[in-house]
Amino acid sequence: MSSRLAIIGGSQGYRTVAGLSESGAIDPVETPFGFSPPIHIIERDGAEILFLSRHGEKGYAVSAPYVNYRANIWALKELGVSKIIAWSGPGAINPHIRIGEMLVPGDLIDETSGRKTTFYEDLGIGFIRQNPVFCPQLSTNLQDVIKNRFGRCRTDDVYVCTQGPRLETQAEIRKYALLGASLVGMTLIPEAFLAKELEMCYCPLCYVTNYAEGVAQRGYRPGELFEGLLAEEEKSSVESAVQALPSIAIDALLMENEGECNCALSMERYRKRGDIGSDWHTWIDKPQ
Repeated sequence: MSSRLAIIGGSQGYRTVAGLSESGAIDPVETPFGFSPPIHIIERDGAEILFLSRHGEKGYAVSAPYVNYRANIWALKELGVSKIIAWSGPGAINPHIRIGEMLVPGDLIDETSGRKTTFYEDLGIGFIRQNPVFCPQLSTNLQDVIKNRFGRCRTDDVYVCTQGPRLETQAEIRKYALLGASLVGMTLIPEAFLAKELEMCYCPLCYVTNYAEGVAQRGYRPGELFEGLLAEEEKSSVESAVQALPSIAIDALLMENEGECNCALSMERYRKRGDIGSDWHTWIDKPQ
């Protein structure tokens, strides 16, 4: 099977895919970890791109802690995907980041708990270096596309991934700021780590949806998204960003790569040692 490209859509993914040139769909893929969501096939300039909506097909059906990340990544690997761009809508801890701004984070902090973060439970493999945590090729491509469209692109922000589904307290946000985080979200972990375990290129595309708790003074508004953390005048900026996400991701995936990355070699030490073979399916112990 030839190498394929994929987009993992975050919230609003089910809505934005409706505006793309869809040529078909793949039924949920059965994996050792359960079923993936349906996967849409998008055609662009003769290329085929797969689209998976991590939170469900209709609305926000599955919140971040309960996404079956292992099934999703396994399914994309099974379908021949080698490169993934995943979008996420974090909140801004840094007050200088604009609402609706597109950026490419440079690092991660894991503040999740209890999520299944590896394919290699009790197997003695998976001791993998995490710098760079994201594919440098895809990161450069995304930066170039965003700069061409918007004139600038932040690239050094640290994304702290929290457990959810609740939002963070003011004290937690202050702690994350002290740790060096400038963005807070719930979806990139363990997704990024799992893709690296299966030697796939992975990079997030982020659009900022709100200021994190305590960053800007916002009153409590019951019944609204984020209960008032997103100001009324900022909603149009977020909506514009959401509409731009698919085309930015597709443009970045289809760009010619000038540099090199080591994503396809993350398990090379175990190959050399004879712990794993050429068939990646045999690397993974099926859960009992």
